[in-house]
Amino acid sequence: MPEVNYIIHLNSFFLKLSHDKRLNATHVSMYVVLFYQWNNARFSDEFYINRNEIMSLSRIGSKGTYHKCINDLHEWQYLEYLPSYNPQIGSSIKMFNFGTGSEPVRTKSGTGSEQVVGQVPAKSGTACVQVSGPYINNNKHNKQITNFYKLCQAEQKIEILSFFKKENWPQIEAEKFFNHYQGIGWKIGGKIKIVDWQATAQNWMLKFKEIQTEKNAFLPPVQNKDNLHTNRNKNYNEPL
Repeated sequence: MPEVNYIIHLNSFFLKLSHDKRLNATHVSMYVVLFYQWNNARFSDEFYINRNEIMSLSRIGSKGTYHKCINDLHEWQYLEYLPSYNPQIGSSIKMFNFGTGSEPVRTKSGTGSEQVVGQVPAKSGTACVQVSGPYINNNKHNKQITNFYKLCQAEQKIEILSFFKKENWPQIEAEKFFNHYQGIGWKIGGKIKIVDWQATAQNWMLKFKEIQTEKNAFLPPVQNKDNLHTNRNKNYNEPL
């Protein structure tokens, strides 16, 4: 049962795209949206779709174009389209795993390896964060980051305090960093999910240094009491 690697699969798709001149922008748009839906379905063997939602996300304006594109992708072996002709049930899709060859994906079911990433159970009464973002298998560099977002708030704070201490930064800055990004859901600009929190923390440190440097640049020079070189015993009868 092959697993799906998010990055390898998309790279393989775009490689096929570069050689397949039959695909146009609408085909590509629809495929990417279907891949997004497949990812949300945890790369399951088969998942159901809503036509209006697919059309909206793909920016497809007519039902005729929708049906032509999805049937083309089915005929050209990019996916398997299973129309239901029943609006109460909805049509379903079986995607092909380009990471291991053009075959319908068969994923494990009923096992811990296909656990849905959602709200992590709280530990010792502490609240846990909601985990979101793409579901990626076999992505080793993502392991450390994923584990961080699976931690509860108290454990996340310990990780951050430890990181700042290792970088010889005061605890107060670690707490400011944690409170700031915890308050905005670990997103940059409130929109983009942070991929690497350690890199974000290092940028936080650099920004702090820049601000301190700018402040120091505008500080008035220290006045030395001897700058004027005055002589208390000066004779004021002498000409200047």
